[in-house]
Amino acid sequence: MTGGSDTDQRRDGDFHGKEARYRRTAEFIEVLRRTLTSGEPFDYEGEFYRFEGAFSSVKPHGEVPIFFGGQSDDAIRVGGRWADVYALWGEPLAQTRERIELIRAEAARHGRDIAFSLSVRPIVADTEEAAWDKAAAIRRAFEENLAGGNGGAAGWRIGRGENTAVGAKRLKDEADEKLIHDERLWFGVTQLTDGGGNSTALVGTPQQVADALLKYYDLGIRTFLIRGFDPLQDVRDWGEELVPLLRAGAAARERRLAPAGRG
Repeated sequence: MTGGSDTDQRRDGDFHGKEARYRRTAEFIEVLRRTLTSGEPFDYEGEFYRFEGAFSSVKPHGEVPIFFGGQSDDAIRVGGRWADVYALWGEPLAQTRERIELIRAEAARHGRDIAFSLSVRPIVADTEEAAWDKAAAIRRAFEENLAGGNGGAAGWRIGRGENTAVGAKRLKDEADEKLIHDERLWFGVTQLTDGGGNSTALVGTPQQVADALLKYYDLGIRTFLIRGFDPLQDVRDWGEELVPLLRAGAAARERRLAPAGRG
């Protein structure tokens, strides 16, 4: 709804500036929450939306969590006020810690707690060397597609030079600094896509990538959105080792944190 690229928004017929789009997003979330929880019809009139007798007879079982992302000041203000889960790109640990602290502080201003999600693309293989070879092959595929004017690999859409999102600029700056952060956080595709999309990757064996993800868990991340460059085979590989290792590591941490005597 908010959008990171003014150009993309205008393609879809949306000519509001980014600040206005964030105000619209906040208004939408407010109306959505009220619609899902109100026991009787209500009227609403805001800057962007107007309703008379709004009501939903279909109600969710329990609360529907609102996931939200964005790195600009406007995004953090809106997300801190309204989001249940704040979605982050796969940035280096130090930068991730800083963003978590900033967003938590904004949520606390409204008397709220907030959870966090991390989006990253694991690249796993039986050996670390094989995993880095796989990463290099993925980068070559992107380079070949870019050279051929196809805009990306495996259906990846790249709007080069168009994405004005603060998050994209952060990723681009980190990719320009170096392609590998924190030992195995790889920006090889991020560099080619000018910081676009969920493009950073953790590269290594399943155990190495699980250990890397658990370092984000230790920062407070509780949801991991993992996507692949070869979706079907990646899901098979992750299901065999990576996901079970990640779950086991998270469960072990929770047991250590549990108060004595709790089952």
